[in-house]
Amino acid sequence: MSLIPKALLIAITTVTVSSWSQVMATDNYRTAIKQLDHALGMREKFISERQNLIDSLKEDYRSRPGADSEQLMKIGNAYSSFANDSAIHYFHSAIEDAADQRERREAIMRRAELLPLAGLYEAADKTYSEVDTAGMTREELQIYHETGRQLYSYLAAAFEDFPNYSDRYVETALSHQRRLLELLNQQSEEYIFNLGEYYFLKGENIRAKALLEQLTAKSTDKGLLARAWHHLATMANAENNREAYINALARSAVADIESATLEVKSLQEIGAAMYAEGDIERAYNYLAIALDNAVRCGATLRMIESSRVLPIIGNAHNQQAAEWRKWLYIIMAVMGVMVAGLGVSLYLRYRQMKRLDNARRRLRVANQSKDVYISRFLQLCSIYMDKLNQFCKIAERKISAGKTDELYRMTKSGKFIEEQSADFYNVFDDAFLHLYPDFVAQVNELLRPECRITLEDGERLNTDLRILAITRMGIDDAASIAQILNYSLNTIYSYRNRLKSRAIDRDNFENDIMKISSEI
Repeated sequence: MSLIPKALLIAITTVTVSSWSQVMATDNYRTAIKQLDHALGMREKFISERQNLIDSLKEDYRSRPGADSEQLMKIGNAYSSFANDSAIHYFHSAIEDAADQRERREAIMRRAELLPLAGLYEAADKTYSEVDTAGMTREELQIYHETGRQLYSYLAAAFEDFPNYSDRYVETALSHQRRLLELLNQQSEEYIFNLGEYYFLKGENIRAKALLEQLTAKSTDKGLLARAWHHLATMANAENNREAYINALARSAVADIESATLEVKSLQEIGAAMYAEGDIERAYNYLAIALDNAVRCGATLRMIESSRVLPIIGNAHNQQAAEWRKWLYIIMAVMGVMVAGLGVSLYLRYRQMKRLDNARRRLRVANQSKDVYISRFLQLCSIYMDKLNQFCKIAERKISAGKTDELYRMTKSGKFIEEQSADFYNVFDDAFLHLYPDFVAQVNELLRPECRITLEDGERLNTDLRILAITRMGIDDAASIAQILNYSLNTIYSYRNRLKSRAIDRDNFENDIMKISSEI
């Protein structure tokens, strides 16, 4: 009896190796990787949804005191490939609560199927072998052979390093699969998958590809899709088609993630594939999640498989992380230098701005000083013009009255000059102290304490201070100072020498006077 329906036989015979490559080439593996990354980002959501389903089944079981083993089987099936220990526990409870032989046998078979994942290989083989098939219905036989195919596939994977055992388990799995195919509906997706898997295990890849491609093109069953894509990935890898291999593995892993299947192999393999591609970050991430899935599920077999590869990738990941840290330190150092340079630049800019502000302030002071000088000069000129006008009128009256002798006496006495000098001193003192209000105090800082200048009540500047004030204004010629103050040249020399002798620093006294600043 042929295992292949006529319609499928036509499809298989028309498929070639080149068409397979073309089909897989249409799938961009980078797109598949992005889809996988997106699915991993939603992994906890899918797990939570499955846990909610299990919690609902358990709540329904608890709310019905008379619940039978069928409900326990539902909970065990929901836990399968999600939490292995819990699934085994509920199948064991179903065995004890079974109402008849049929229910008991099904619970035993489901429990035996999961024992290899927990590392209980001998117990799994022994338990399954003791199942009595006598009197089984077609439906029970279907479950029996489906369980046998899966159980011995797990055992073959567990002993892949020991060909004598592995090959025997593969043959046993194939035997059960042949019997299963005879029982399945040939129009069902289960039949197409099992037939494709059967040819895959037999090494008839062309037939296997045609059937599995047909299934992946139309099926919505996440469990079947994950397994079908994984077989396609294995065949692509055998042909050294890396893009097709990674693409199929990624799609298989996405189907596992979306169904919250934690007992997985595709994510482990794609982690190793990413390592080979040089994508250490993804490789480490995929394998770490695969190991976490195995731990959550309690699948010892998958933990062992992940632990073989993870240390190698972990070391590579640590080396890459060390390389990143080195570059990070270099970048930080460069940024530090740049920040320091920016700081120095800002400081120099601040100093420049401060100097500019000081220059502006000095310019404002100079402009104010200029305004004051001009104002006081105009005021002084006005006063002297008025005094000169008054003197001319007096002289005119005296001469007109014939009192020339009296005019002569008035000018010879010097009283007129003294009055004009007093007016000049008042105007000068007021103008200068307006520009240098702390002039007296700053001059005394340059003199020895016992020689400092003390002003009389109402006195603003005295002769010593006026000489120094004129010097500060930039006039250091003794003759000019004598003319301004209406003193003799010797008197000016005498005053200046006496002031130097009272100074703390005699040699630099006049330079220190020039350094006295305006406070306007």
